[in-house]
Amino acid sequence: MRLLIPLADITACVAFLTRIPICLTGSGTGRDLAQSAWAFSIVGALVGGVGTVVYAIAVGLGLTPLIAATLSVGAMVASTGALHEDGLADTVDGFGGGRDRAAKLRIMRDSHLGTFAAVALFLMLVLRIVSLAALDDSITVGSILVATAAPSRTVMVAIMAWQVPARSDGLGASSGVPGAGTVSIAALISIAIVFAITPALVAVGVILAVATAGTAVAWLAQRQIGGHTGDVLGGAQQVSEVVALVVAVALS
Repeated sequence: MRLLIPLADITACVAFLTRIPICLTGSGTGRDLAQSAWAFSIVGALVGGVGTVVYAIAVGLGLTPLIAATLSVGAMVASTGALHEDGLADTVDGFGGGRDRAAKLRIMRDSHLGTFAAVALFLMLVLRIVSLAALDDSITVGSILVATAAPSRTVMVAIMAWQVPARSDGLGASSGVPGAGTVSIAALISIAIVFAITPALVAVGVILAVATAGTAVAWLAQRQIGGHTGDVLGGAQQVSEVVALVVAVALS
């Protein structure tokens, strides 16, 4: 029975954070998600693994690193249903286009893509692709993909735990509040993954980059709308992953 609890948590997180077909049992309440959030980093590693496999196949077929990187990033986006990219787009549109807190929150709920969102998504995707294309070793690419995808999901857990929701409804409010133990486990798993598959210098750079970027997004959200939303969580993940990816490639 004890072995089934972690498996159920991982399953719940896979169903929540990705489009990977999986049978989900249980109530699926916000409290359930908050308790399961320790596994966010494991799901991140899984998403990074998808990108790794696609990159290796592309290179094996004789495609250039740039094409392989593009296909790899595309596969990762597809595996999550662009969930985090959508959050980033809505967050940037709201923060950039709203004159006050109410207007920012209203814009963030609008499904239309604004100029700020389009520019942000373009820049983020370009940074991800060109950073990976700068590497010509599939093993290095794979390790960096996993090492940045895992801890960037832990950022979401930390923000859920330590920052209040900006509105009383929506994903940010309904996801629940992870306990300190949940955040600690998620962080320890992320750190273990990063140090296990990357050189020490790269690992330290990735962890510092993720922590700094995640804190910066949370601070900005606090100033802009007084807390987090589901979109802010997705935006924090994206910014953290991209910053960590750039740092990792530079250190490699």
